[in-house]
Amino acid sequence: MANEPPRSRTKLALIIALSLVALLIAVPVVAFLVMQNRIDDRIERFEDPFAGREDRDSGEDDDDAEEESDGDDPVNILVLGSDSRISAGDPSQWEAGGQRTDAIMIAQVSGDRESMTFMSIPRDSWVPIPGHPDAKINAAFSWGGPSLMIETVEDLTGITLDHIMVTDFESFQAITDELGGVEITLTEPLRSGGTDLPAGTHRLNGSQALDYTRQRYGLSGGDLSRMQRQQNWMRAMMVSAFNRDVLTNPGRLNDLLIVVAENVAVDEYFQISHMRNLALSMRNIRPGDVNFISAPVTGLGRSPDGAQSIVHLDFEALDQVSQAFIEDRAAQFVAENEDLVQLGDLVE
Repeated sequence: MANEPPRSRTKLALIIALSLVALLIAVPVVAFLVMQNRIDDRIERFEDPFAGREDRDSGEDDDDAEEESDGDDPVNILVLGSDSRISAGDPSQWEAGGQRTDAIMIAQVSGDRESMTFMSIPRDSWVPIPGHPDAKINAAFSWGGPSLMIETVEDLTGITLDHIMVTDFESFQAITDELGGVEITLTEPLRSGGTDLPAGTHRLNGSQALDYTRQRYGLSGGDLSRMQRQQNWMRAMMVSAFNRDVLTNPGRLNDLLIVVAENVAVDEYFQISHMRNLALSMRNIRPGDVNFISAPVTGLGRSPDGAQSIVHLDFEALDQVSQAFIEDRAAQFVAENEDLVQLGDLVE
């Protein structure tokens, strides 16, 4: 590992930071060409989740995908972490009312392929849902699956989504174990599920990391604290992949990619060749070029009927952030408005 050129290690690690998207594609080209069919066979795919959107094509042909991967236009991927394996591991088994989403992120690769920005939308955000009463945003997935979730997020932000990826945190557990664990600093003791750890820095296995993100009590920010922990876990997976021999050991890397491929579902247009081309176009990205932010919020509250704990979005500020995504200047906006897109005092 010590002899690996820093530039090469950094490129591979940052592609890993694409949050599952990258874990599927962060391999040298020759190795990828050899194993891509094996990996592709394990990826579940949704039939056209963009169907019915009058303002867009229902899909994209190979030439369009090639141009998108090469650059000029940003690529926007809706990344969902579901609380049910049914909706991730086998999309054909989705049932109305059966699944909600614990994590909702818009991942944008900039048009110049020099930066990435992940914007988390709190799952308890109270928003309009097309064809339904206002509700928590994660209800969209339960009521209408990937298609309604895409429509809800696009209507909320104005950001056109190019692809969707669904996984679950059980999958993150398997990936974490494949990486040999992740290092996370606990600001307070972790007592959740089967985990009981004091405050401090620990290397967590997959089960412990899952408990870390699922802890319900003792968190000042509630849903917002859990969202921040999800981001911490994603960062930690990137660091673990970077610091260990996973990225430079073909056997370990292949095993990791197989685990990821078996635990995600993507839209039918996100083909393996497209993922490869996108990864190659991002070869200049560095660790400091990846941003994790939150959709701006004003605070926590109750639903109009008082029955549910919800998150109030700052819609005016969200419009500003979303416009930066639309205009392909998300990284610049984050650098200039960190106070607007960080949770600050609202979380533990």
